[in-house]
Amino acid sequence: MASQDWFDKDFYKVLGVSKDVSAADLKKAYRKLARKYHPDSNPGNPAAEAKFKEISEAHSVIGDPEQRKEYDAVRAMGGGARFTAPGQGGQQGGFDDVFGGMFGGGARQQGYSYEQAGFDDILGGMFGRGAQGGGGRFGTSTGGFRGAGGPTRGRDVIASTTVDFITATQGDQITLQTQEGRPIKVKIPAGVADGQKIKLRGQGQPSPDGGENGDIVLTVTVRKHPVFERDGLNLRVNVPVTFVEATLGATIEVPTLGGPPVKLRVTPGTPSGRVLRVKGRGVVTPKGTGDLLAEVQVAVPSHLSKDAEEKLLAFAEALPNENPRDELLQRAKG
Repeated sequence: MASQDWFDKDFYKVLGVSKDVSAADLKKAYRKLARKYHPDSNPGNPAAEAKFKEISEAHSVIGDPEQRKEYDAVRAMGGGARFTAPGQGGQQGGFDDVFGGMFGGGARQQGYSYEQAGFDDILGGMFGRGAQGGGGRFGTSTGGFRGAGGPTRGRDVIASTTVDFITATQGDQITLQTQEGRPIKVKIPAGVADGQKIKLRGQGQPSPDGGENGDIVLTVTVRKHPVFERDGLNLRVNVPVTFVEATLGATIEVPTLGGPPVKLRVTPGTPSGRVLRVKGRGVVTPKGTGDLLAEVQVAVPSHLSKDAEEKLLAFAEALPNENPRDELLQRAKG
């Protein structure tokens, strides 16, 4: 962003916050406005889109601690004055208006030469870095404000997107739209995790002086699946079985993600919580392949007919007189 924009625009006012706002409160204010004016919430509303771009621009500057320091310094120095050519608009104008007060009056009246001293000396002291050491002056230096050693790199852009569970698991290519309305294609790698960041190199803000573009740092949010959960590269699924199946054993069908069900053997006497493993049916990535972990949950019937209840009581009487909690109680006593 050009320094002129920093003189012209009150980014604190744009976000509706005071100049001493904390970083946390600044973030809250920005998020509230971003939700209100986001193009997705205001389709076909050019005014809302313009407002969204304005608040995004403001937050990109004062939301960054280093940028905020420089912005505050420039605003405090200039008091909102413009960089104008001498005599433009009927004013004496020029940089004297902005920098004159720093030297006890107008610089020209005191014979102070900007050509001799250079903006390197002035701005270098403000921002803790001297441009002369980088081999150039303001306006001709390849580094601009940051110019010790080459062109300035464009700023990174922070973004986020939400993808389906199967997209995150198997990977896909999606299309996103930047704040400027530019579509970009993003490859979602197989196995991307919820909250993982993807760096899109060279897709961020352009350099102000011919350097390389910044990056887009994209945070991925993964929607929950109604059946499956991620466990590293493994997929977990809870599989209910009847009391009879768990007791006598059975062959059951278990769902897979994006494929046909597989058949698993439940051995006689299988308790709740036992995990049955299906090799190679988890998340497939270049770094490895996970398994499908089916956790058995014994389903207890909530309603029994009178005849079934009588038969269950007869079954209970035929069982050995054992308490399955005896060992647990003994261990609890220490």
